[in-house]
Amino acid sequence: MRPLTPLAALAALAALSTVTACGGATGTEASKGTSGTVTVRIPDPGNAGVLARGKKDGSLDKALAAVGAKVAWTGSAGPFAPAAQAMNADQLDIATGSITSGITSLSQSPGFAFFTATDPDPVGEGILVREGSDIASVKDLVGRKVAVNKGGTGEYLLLKALARAGVPADKVERVYLRPDQTAAVFNAGQVDAWAVWSTYAVAEIGSGKAHFVADGTAIDSDNYSLNAVRSDFAAQHPEVVKALYRYLHENSAKEKSDPAAYLNVFTDAGPTAVNGKAKEVQIGFTRKGGTVDPIGAEDIKRFETVAGFYADQKVTPNKVDIAAHLLDIEKLS
Repeated sequence: MRPLTPLAALAALAALSTVTACGGATGTEASKGTSGTVTVRIPDPGNAGVLARGKKDGSLDKALAAVGAKVAWTGSAGPFAPAAQAMNADQLDIATGSITSGITSLSQSPGFAFFTATDPDPVGEGILVREGSDIASVKDLVGRKVAVNKGGTGEYLLLKALARAGVPADKVERVYLRPDQTAAVFNAGQVDAWAVWSTYAVAEIGSGKAHFVADGTAIDSDNYSLNAVRSDFAAQHPEVVKALYRYLHENSAKEKSDPAAYLNVFTDAGPTAVNGKAKEVQIGFTRKGGTVDPIGAEDIKRFETVAGFYADQKVTPNKVDIAAHLLDIEKLS
């Protein structure tokens, strides 16, 4: 689910153009057609997950039609930073990201708020090392190079793991890379470890060539997954946001109980398919993961802990007021 190095900023702009490539309509023009139907713009979900299945079987269309809305699949799902930019530019209405990348995006001028929370992944994120590595614990990272995505989940996981192990952050070299460009660098041995989440970890672990030296539980991660909505859209169409929440909540529980049904939704071949050992790994991760839920008081406390940690670690210049950018889905009207 993710701020970038200066070099990767160009890629972010390219990703942003991909996210918004479906057309130039913005604001009221995009959200409400001549028929009075509200259009909600969501990144295409690809080949797996609740939205992918909902796209294929028509159940999402049905849920939105009940509140006078329809979905427009806009670009493709990817890092949260460009998606946040797209929401700020009134070119996207919904996006998914981690609390960590969310905080760094909120440190700029946000035009979005978060309306759901999924508990931190206990087993699908962590510090990945190659099989045969002499890194047996987080303390063994001293003097090593670790790939992270700047300001997002990777940097958070590494810094949190080091803090928990009592290792000063400056004793480990952070190598800032886009996650979709890191696998080749990691497998070539140009970095010693990779702080990463399940989207990218599944293939590496499934290949039998890598394992977590510390997972989310060992790190004591507070890295929630969140769904964000463009603030003006939520204000204008609260009933649509509530319907989308209900759909995600109900179907994430179904996905957790039957993960295989939400994999390879459109194709079981090619680069977007998950097969063999990697499929087994993904199913195991999903069964132990969380569901899409309302944001509660305890969640907010943990969000604020992450915001404070990021400020202490100088990832953000100040502590971001995360509570100011949260919606209570049960009170939305």
